[in-house]
Amino acid sequence: MKIGIVGAGNIGTILARRLARAGHDVSIANSRAPQTVADAALSTGAAAVWAADVTKDADVVITSVNMGQIPDIAVLVAQAPPDAVVIDTSNYFPHRDGVIDALQGSGRTESLWVQEHYGRPITKAWNTITTDSFAQKTSEPGAHARVALPVAGDDAEARATAMALVETTGFEAFDAGGLAESWRQQPGTPAYTTDLTAAQLPGALSRADANRSARRRDLLWAVLTERIEAEGALPGPERQLALTRALF
Repeated sequence: MKIGIVGAGNIGTILARRLARAGHDVSIANSRAPQTVADAALSTGAAAVWAADVTKDADVVITSVNMGQIPDIAVLVAQAPPDAVVIDTSNYFPHRDGVIDALQGSGRTESLWVQEHYGRPITKAWNTITTDSFAQKTSEPGAHARVALPVAGDDAEARATAMALVETTGFEAFDAGGLAESWRQQPGTPAYTTDLTAAQLPGALSRADANRSARRRDLLWAVLTERIEAEGALPGPERQLALTRALF
């Protein structure tokens, strides 16, 4: 498939590398010139292009940017073919993204807000895993304790496409149903960055509490900020995993 990735941050870089290695025709763009895309994103054959060109003729468009950038890249998504599958990986963190009035304290499902900005159906995937786990915890189908990632979307074919791509990137895809329920995989919920298996995910998704998840998300941010101030760096990956499991 021809895949266009909007966003060349940590997750976008890993996606470009894994999907190109699997034989897909992958293009990736950031908000600057193609030569500013890190070599790591291009090491298995992905091509860096201008943002204006990254979605043209794409079978799949993956947007991997901070939530505050969603309105700015909507024009790029609009350039994709009408039948292109659009997959979004974003999460809302007000301390990073700025306060988005439509999301702040409203209990609104983030993915539905993204879908409104894009003006076309989207699928949610790859938003529940940290960069470290995404880089280090790949495994083959059937592996013991394989980490699973929820995929939500209203179009069954698009959801199936996203699930197949999740499997290609080294994780078990879990069908999380329609987009309206994707709040269950937002930051602060039991499924978010807790590295669960497919057997554990249904229970985690069902335990999600929309009234508490935003507070838990902000509590995590406060704890990480405190650790940075005290130790000069984020806690290591396993300490972060223990922290998210305890909080969420």
